[in-house]
Formats: sequence, C-alpha cells, structure tokens
Amino acid sequence: MRIEALSRLSGGAIQENWKLTTVFDGGSINGKQDLVLRTDSLSALDVSHGRAQEFALLKAAEDAGVTVPKPLLLCNDLEVIGRPFYLMPFLQGIALGPKVVKDRSIGGDREQLGYRLGRELGCIHSIRPPRNDLSFLPLPSAGPVATAIEDYRTFLDRLDEVRPALEWGMSWCLQNAPEDRSQPVLIHQDFRTGNLLLDQHGLVAILDWEFAAWGDPNSDLGWFCAACWRFGRPDLEAGGISSRAAFYQGYQDETGTVVDDSVVRFWEIMAHIRWAVIALQQGARHHRGEELSLELALTGRIAAELELQILRMTRP
Repeated sequence: MRIEALSRLSGGAIQENWKLTTVFDGGSINGKQDLVLRTDSLSALDVSHGRAQEFALLKAAEDAGVTVPKPLLLCNDLEVIGRPFYLMPFLQGIALGPKVVKDRSIGGDREQLGYRLGRELGCIHSIRPPRNDLSFLPLPSAGPVATAIEDYRTFLDRLDEVRPALEWGMSWCLQNAPEDRSQPVLIHQDFRTGNLLLDQHGLVAILDWEFAAWGDPNSDLGWFCAACWRFGRPDLEAGGISSRAAFYQGYQDETGTVVDDSVVRFWEIMAHIRWAVIALQQGARHHRGEELSLELALTGRIAAELELQILRMTRP
C-alpha cells in the first residue's frame, strides 16, 4: 500500500481524523481507496476511550447491525505514527449539526430519519453485558445519576471558578432522580446531531464512539433530545431533525419497550449539565496550555448558555 494524499478532516476536538488516499497493489484489495485514519489528539479527556477500545466498540456495534463505518485495521505500534490509530473507509456525507438542521436536502424525509435513528439507538441498546470483547468497560455502579454527579463535582472542585447554576442543577437532579429500573446496556453517550453522517437519502453512519459505556438507556434518549443539540430548531425536539414522537416510535418498535417521556426529559437536564462540564473541560485544555485552540477556548464559553437552559428547565 502507498499513500498518495493526506489531509486532516474538520471536526473532532478530542480526536484527529485524517483522510488518506491510498493505492493497493494486489491482494484482497486492489486499486485506489479513500480511508480515514483516526488517532488521538495532542491532549484528550480522561473519560475518552483509546483507539483500541473504540475499534472494539465499532466491531461490536457492526456485529449488532448498527450502521457504523466498517472498522478495518487497528495499529498499536507507536513506531508507525507515534500514536495508536485505526483505519475505516472514507464515507461521503455531512455531519456538521447546524448544516444538517438547516439544509433540508440532507437526510431525506426527516420524520422517517427520526424514526430510523430511534431504531438505530434501540439496536445499540441491544448490546448488553457481560461481553468479553468489551471487558474494558466497567460495569455501572448503583445509582447512575448520583455516580455521574459525583464525577462532575470532582471536576468542578478542581476548577478555579464557582459555577452556582451547575451546582443548583446537580442538586435538583439528585432530589428529582427517577427510580432506577433499567438494566444496563451499551450507551453511545454522544448520540446526537453532529455525530450522524448523512447524505441526501438518509443515514450513512453513526460516528464517534469514544465515550460509550454500560449505562441507563434513557440517558442516550435524553442526550439526543436535549435542546442544546437542536441547533436553532427548538420545534424539532429530536435533535433538530424530527418530532419526538417519530424518534420514540422507532425506538419502541426496535426494542419492544415503551419510552417514558418524563424520564427522558429528566435526562435532558442531565445532558445539559454533562455538556456544560465537558465544555469547561475543553476550555481548560486551552487555558492550561495543553492544546492552544480557538475552538477549545470558544467551547468553554458555551457553559454559560447551558447553565441558563438548566435554570429554565428546573425552575419551580
């Protein structure tokens, strides 16, 4: 194999994605192929999986029938590029959230797309522990809400600033957490508009599996429906793409379970808290000098908008 062209793809604040134009001579693959090389950025979040783990997650999702880029090759040899990486096919499509929401020529019929995404998420949730291929994922402890908020507060305690709106939101969630009845399943943890590759017909692939874990399936439903991922279309409550009803129906048809709307809406508040904490983490990477980036610096400023939304959603 020889590489004819190499270019970095846009997006991916936590990981780097590179497009490779390669030529294979003989063997099972022959001729020119466009591939994506995915590797770590200069500084990553502690909760982000390594590339070997993400490769295993892609394989598990593919085996379950989830629409993902096909995982082709994993390389842990640091002598190659200095960091682990894996290869997958380069797929044509658009993922950028604001463009997807505004350009109605992308994604085909939006209600059908919302339904399809509900089924895809249900398919992801069909993967359950224990699994030897995903043994690196720790089993969740009791109380997913309390566990998550403990992690958020640990980070905020290390942050040299006060975030009273976040503290209020976390206290509210602890007091109003629904009864934990769900069995743990594989949750994507970043299933949202912006991580969905679409073309003019519909879904091409579900991207960015670096946060996947065992957990409460309602957290994924709430993350997708959270207002912060609607990109200026608050009327389309399922990711700025479709109605909530279409998304719920697809999920219910795939899983055979009835979606509890009140529980999903609780997890939407948790989604805003989590995204605010991640935004502060991203901003801190820039301000600490770990990775100087205007994108990271601006991401840190999103936290204030998210705090306002948390206050609106939890007001008496």
